[in-house]
Amino acid sequence: MTARRVVAFGGGHGLSASLRALRHCAPELDLDITAVVTVGDDGGSSGRLRAERGGLPPGDLRQALVALAGDHPATRRSAGLFQHRFAAVPVGVAGSGATRPGPAAGDDPDRDGAAPRGTDTAPGGTDAAPHGTETAPHGTDGASAGTDGLTGHAVGNLVLCGLMELLGDPVAALEHAGAMLGAVGRVLPMSRQPVGIEARVRGADPADPDEVHTVSGQHQVAVTTGRVESLRLTPSAPPACAEAIEAIRAADWLIFGPGSWYTSVLPHLLVPQLADAIVSTSARRLVTLNLAAEKETLGLSVADHLAALHWYLPELKVDLVLADAKAVGDPEPVERAAESLGARLVLAPVAVVDGTPRHDPAALGAALVPVLGADR
Repeated sequence: MTARRVVAFGGGHGLSASLRALRHCAPELDLDITAVVTVGDDGGSSGRLRAERGGLPPGDLRQALVALAGDHPATRRSAGLFQHRFAAVPVGVAGSGATRPGPAAGDDPDRDGAAPRGTDTAPGGTDAAPHGTETAPHGTDGASAGTDGLTGHAVGNLVLCGLMELLGDPVAALEHAGAMLGAVGRVLPMSRQPVGIEARVRGADPADPDEVHTVSGQHQVAVTTGRVESLRLTPSAPPACAEAIEAIRAADWLIFGPGSWYTSVLPHLLVPQLADAIVSTSARRLVTLNLAAEKETLGLSVADHLAALHWYLPELKVDLVLADAKAVGDPEPVERAAESLGARLVLAPVAVVDGTPRHDPAALGAALVPVLGADR
């Protein structure tokens, strides 16, 4: 049977959830998985490396690689190493030769950052955890800890940064890192150059709730308390990764979401060459909706999330919208929004059972099997 070629778009924890779900489809479907990842992160470890060394921010790329890491014990340990984040060194320990006792968040290869086993986000968070969460435990980022330059960095971020410098090409670096992790899919950046994200936000200043301000930087957009009214990239037309365009053209399915809508999902539609490929491909298109609003989408209804896709790429047509029934509530407005994109709404229980707004990879994978496996 010919493998079904799936391209998943996003960044951070939302894309990680989608990729882990696709891996759960493996026993029943033969999938060729490609992740196309945003390159706008400017917070935490990724932001520091981007500012100090240039090049692509590695954090979202690392998360995607780890989600696709192979199941061999050695590759799982390598995945754990990629996720390991250097903690601040206690006073008096630096230079003594002592090692910090106990594992830090990310040491366990089955954990994504500080997430519990089997989840894709930190406790109590959402799949669309704000970008800029590349920070160390308790918010230290190295610069403020005053100890050493490693504090707050994830090992995988440093490895990817080193590979990109060594090989001179981020795609070659990701291929090599994928081989190190025994990845069962491919990870590509949406562009070979980093981008900035800017938003026009109403009420960004609580003292002036009706004023519209420009908020710059992916992290600042992700944590804004105002309402995002428009979004743009800088530069406005970054060159798309050629390999990503090829993957889109050859795909059977394109998957958008879950994830931070303004900082992980929509940026792909703002890269003109990517947008053209997304619109012109013969692939079917699926949107996976989030389970809860986050800071950047407060005030945006579930239906509004779908309307935003049309707003930023009017030519976009979608085949299916997948959502959790409990998260949707009244399905009628979401069904209308889906139909406006040419899609039908599929409801399935895809959240973890503890009630927190996190996708369960196994449940999401089970919901995807009949969708991705269906003939045209």
